[in-house]
Amino acid sequence: MFTIDDLADRLGGYLPDDEIQQVKRAFYYAEQAHDGQQRRSGEPYVTHPLAVANILANMHMDHQSLMAAMLHDVIEDTSVSREALEAQFGEAVAELVDGVSKLTQITFEDKAVAQAENFQKMVMAMSRDIRVIIVKLADRLHNMRTLGALRPDKKRRIARETLEIYARIAGRLGINTIRVELEDLSFQAIHPMRSERIKRAVASARGNRRSTMRQIQTSLQRRLDEDDLTGSVVGRQKHLLSIYRKMHDQRKPFAEIMDVFGFRIITDSVDNCYRVLGAVHNLYKPVPGRFKDYIAIPKANGYQSLHTTLFGPSGMPIEVQIRTREMEAMANNGIAAHWLYKAGQTERPIAAGSHARAREWVRGLLEMQRHAGDSLEFIEHVKNDLFPDDVYIFTPKGDIMELPQGATAVDFAYSVHTDIGNSCIACRIDRHLAPLSTPLESGQTLEIITAPGARPNLAWLNFVITAKARSAIRHALKSQQRSEAIQLGRRLLNRALGSFETSLDKLPPERLSALLDELDLKTEDDLLETIGLGTRLAHATARRLVAKELTTDVDAGAGDGSLERLLGDSPHNGPIVINGSESMAISFARCCHPLPGDPVIGHLSIGKGIVVHRHECGNLDELRDDPDKLVSLTWSKQIDQDFPVPLRIEVETRRGLIAELASLITDADANIERIGIEERDARLSIVNLTILVKGRVHLARIIKRLRNLNHIGRIVRARN
Repeated sequence: MFTIDDLADRLGGYLPDDEIQQVKRAFYYAEQAHDGQQRRSGEPYVTHPLAVANILANMHMDHQSLMAAMLHDVIEDTSVSREALEAQFGEAVAELVDGVSKLTQITFEDKAVAQAENFQKMVMAMSRDIRVIIVKLADRLHNMRTLGALRPDKKRRIARETLEIYARIAGRLGINTIRVELEDLSFQAIHPMRSERIKRAVASARGNRRSTMRQIQTSLQRRLDEDDLTGSVVGRQKHLLSIYRKMHDQRKPFAEIMDVFGFRIITDSVDNCYRVLGAVHNLYKPVPGRFKDYIAIPKANGYQSLHTTLFGPSGMPIEVQIRTREMEAMANNGIAAHWLYKAGQTERPIAAGSHARAREWVRGLLEMQRHAGDSLEFIEHVKNDLFPDDVYIFTPKGDIMELPQGATAVDFAYSVHTDIGNSCIACRIDRHLAPLSTPLESGQTLEIITAPGARPNLAWLNFVITAKARSAIRHALKSQQRSEAIQLGRRLLNRALGSFETSLDKLPPERLSALLDELDLKTEDDLLETIGLGTRLAHATARRLVAKELTTDVDAGAGDGSLERLLGDSPHNGPIVINGSESMAISFARCCHPLPGDPVIGHLSIGKGIVVHRHECGNLDELRDDPDKLVSLTWSKQIDQDFPVPLRIEVETRRGLIAELASLITDADANIERIGIEERDARLSIVNLTILVKGRVHLARIIKRLRNLNHIGRIVRARN
């Protein structure tokens, strides 16, 4: 059994004696605090924090992290308070323990809100000290190693959460040793039979491949020695989950996956990495398009290496990775290599950049948290952010930006700055204008074109993939919707108050305050927003606002039903003028396609605001009995916008008819948005057109022209 003395011996390799003594003291404190507690397996509970500290010792973490690992469950599972820990071990250790303690289990199947809230706590703790997440990853790794004592359903839940969050975070921070083990342990817990079969198949294949592996390894090493290049060649093992994913995603049999031989060459300098690359390319022919230089352009998590694929003996594919010792330490330990360097285990501070990148990532998480509407939305953004495959895009000035695979120009704009994303209207890819939705490829130069009054488009959410862009767009749209809903709510309420010969400005402030308290709303804007979005009726609100004053008047005089008379529906103070621009609070019905010039009426729809319908629209029939939900509307005199209108045209089938229709509509200064043809018989066809027109008069002019054509029968304005 592993003991504290074994750990102390291991720590003696890189920590001074006084720091080792502090780690020991933390262990004895934890042992006393957890006295009498046992794990599910029946072992004393203190074996768990000791094992977590041992994992961190393998990563050469500092003594404060090791002390936090010893004490990480003390606040959560014992009566010891944070203040007591701070008095005993200092503020830094107490902060780490407090941060880790808050990271309660995150569940994805139920308790979603609690899980998301806990994740937010983790992010806050990480922003203060990045070591929190490293201690947590070590804690999670040991928990995964000892899952055996739990129920199968609990095993699967914990494994799924580990795979979806913690393994990805380990990958994002470049700690591959932990990532690979977490992935394989999760895979074994979720799919035990599949995992066992692949494990057996790998062991069998490894035996059959041994001689070939040795032959290729020898030939690579010989070539390095002949060229006087320092470097050692080692075989690379595929882990279980990566084999399973390749088989599943690429629909390849096991034999095809295992047919690829992987090797890693470790050398002493960056210069030698490229020399080794030349040597192996001279030995075996490279596969075109399969070379990647992650030394010149590192991955987002700081990973650096040269990757190449070669045609080996008998044409078998060989994958080779070439890197320095420092890059190897970085690939295995990621951000933890920062402390490895501090402990004097690496020659150069290669990991300093990794630590800075990790902090930058955490800052990005905090920004997402600010923009997210709630904790569930935040965790969705984070899950989207934890995919490591990147493309590298050049700015017009030659700077390199890293973006996930499949990112678009909008993602790029938001990664530069939120304001640039919010105001972008177009882009140039390699100096040519291109749609904002175009997926970007590595090596492209991208220029964003902005306009001062531009706003994000709801359609962007259909193609953006970065979490930052998604959260910023949603935040901007919510703000836009709110401001428009407030504006509309003010117009609706003033119009309703006009029935009682008053307005919002003329009302006593105490009446408004009393109503806000009654409705449990904080500000006037909150009230106006609910009216604008249709969740609260303007006329009913107006009644409540003036009720007290009217009641007083009635008490003083009438007593003849005057209150009912005064509060009853009186003619509204004129219709609301709409200018035709669809906004977040006003939209046009897709069932009847209203046009300027059509008699229109508004329907207050919950969450959407006002939906504009034609007066004769059949969908309003059931609402006509509820006048509070209908709003009188009129068109503005200045409308400079196109509106879609569907037409149904009966025609005699003949050659060139569609071209003739299109030409006539274009000449009439209209655009065709959609066209479809239904054949009724050999002679008769139905053409379904959706055209963009300025208004009812413009449409009438087009229909008149169409009727002048030969072979045209009935023309009907269609309804959906």
